[in-house]
Amino acid sequence: FTLSGAFLVLVPAMVKLVKFLKAQKVVLVLNGRYAGKKGVIVKTFDEGTDSRKYGHCIVAGVAKAPLKVKKGMNAKKVEKRSRIKPFLKVLNFNHLMPTRYSVEIDFKPTGITQDVMTSEAKRKEARKAVKTLFQDRYTSGKNKWFFSKLRF
Repeated sequence: FTLSGAFLVLVPAMVKLVKFLKAQKVVLVLNGRYAGKKGVIVKTFDEGTDSRKYGHCIVAGVAKAPLKVKKGMNAKKVEKRSRIKPFLKVLNFNHLMPTRYSVEIDFKPTGITQDVMTSEAKRKEARKAVKTLFQDRYTSGKNKWFFSKLRF
């Protein structure tokens, strides 16, 4: 900041924006098919890419949350109601609402990258890998808020 007379002049070189949309941050999807669904940022592209000139990210989220389970249900019914249907999507930053939560899921072994998102077969395999990660996380009882349906 420099002081010029009685006015405060802001020098653009001094302004540093904080990047708060990082990997493992829980976000809410605002537009499209998965609007109102929760997701986790897998990878960010702050400056954009050749195909997408705007800031965007790859989001892995919960398309269909698991249902409630009661004590009297048999094992087969419990297993079926505990299933999670995930989604993988490349989303513009403008279509996401960040939350204060983050989920410590390591997506590196799944190998989700920009080229995986363009190929339908690779995308399907990546979605299966995300499903197993989410399933393990849910059955361990961690991050219950993330796997519950958003009520609004």
